[in-house]
Amino acid sequence: MTMQVSQDFAPPFKLIVPYFLIGVFSFLFCTLYLFQININELHFLNPNILSLVHMFLLSFVMMIIFGAMAQLIPVTLEVGHYCLKLYYIIYPLLSFGTVLMVFGFSFHFLLPYGGLFVLLAMSLFIFEFFATIKKVKKFDNIVKSLVIAHIFLFFGLLIGITLALSYAGLINIDMFSFLKAHVYLLLLGYVCILIMALALVLMPMFSLSHDFSKTPTNFAVTSLSIAVLVLVFASLFHLEYLSVFAYALSIVALLSFFYQCYILYKTRVKKHIDIYVKFLFVSFYSLLVSIVLFIIYFYQNKEQYLLSAGFLLFFGFFAFLIIAHIYKIVPFLVWFDKFAPLVGKEKVPMLKDIIPQKSAHFQFYFALIGLNISALALILSSSSLFKIGASFLVIASLYFCANLIYMIRFSHVHKR
Repeated sequence: MTMQVSQDFAPPFKLIVPYFLIGVFSFLFCTLYLFQININELHFLNPNILSLVHMFLLSFVMMIIFGAMAQLIPVTLEVGHYCLKLYYIIYPLLSFGTVLMVFGFSFHFLLPYGGLFVLLAMSLFIFEFFATIKKVKKFDNIVKSLVIAHIFLFFGLLIGITLALSYAGLINIDMFSFLKAHVYLLLLGYVCILIMALALVLMPMFSLSHDFSKTPTNFAVTSLSIAVLVLVFASLFHLEYLSVFAYALSIVALLSFFYQCYILYKTRVKKHIDIYVKFLFVSFYSLLVSIVLFIIYFYQNKEQYLLSAGFLLFFGFFAFLIIAHIYKIVPFLVWFDKFAPLVGKEKVPMLKDIIPQKSAHFQFYFALIGLNISALALILSSSSLFKIGASFLVIASLYFCANLIYMIRFSHVHKR
């Protein structure tokens, strides 16, 4: 599949840009916020941890996903948006709601209001997605996976609002059980299944892979969907023996997806290992190491392994995967907006020319060093080492922000 975007379906560049700008600068704030974390006093209901996790997921991961989906829905579904103008409303609501939620974990009265804005933003996104889905005539496995992911998003959102009300003291629930269900629905059910589905669109497109089997991803999506349902049920009804089965099934699903990515890599036409591939390598390396650490935690029950696994999952797998695709999607959008009309009239740059190569590689190496140092520091429970790792991540994030601005402002007279 190639990224062929009809002029009728393509959203305007000015619509997509705020999502990526907010997302990337939010990632910078997340790395800065790491200095607020005392790794010797960590637990999952710690206000700083909750603030960091929600900042990372809502204003970085979800913001980038929503912006990318605005562009990718016409590509993946081959139909136009039901109401593209809703995307002009979604990012301000999500941004404001995230700010209120981040402060709300310390000032509880703000939490329900933040949750309300996030609920409204995501409800608009989900409504627009399913209204667009109704126009689709061909339901292949990618479309089905997207539908499953967004159903999980809807229910994860409902549980999240319930948790916000409970955290603010307005209702009384078993918070830990609901928190686990919330995490499973959003991280495994939405983010991971969405990644699996879109990987079959984006990775072959960017690496020019052909004639590959999609069976591993189909198996991964099915297995992970079952695992999420079992985990949510087991969490809400305290059935730990079912959780063990679902954890194992989740790991099998993630490994199957990893195998799919290996197939795509081996069947690619473009053999050059560019900045995109380098970030992908680290992303999947982080996924594998986090799985290993999770298994070690399961047998040894030492929380530092779980914390390190979670850190690698967030700042390694999710972050590096998103960054990799930013370096493909943004240059394409810039080229499509600024240079596509000039084809045949004057010399236009190639997509790789839009990426600041040296600066992107500086970002990559600082991020790689920071990721490994921070993950090791969590295992060793070393606060000073963790801050060193965080410093490298902050520097990498500053490069990331500068690189994004450079790409957005790129003109054919630029040279970097």
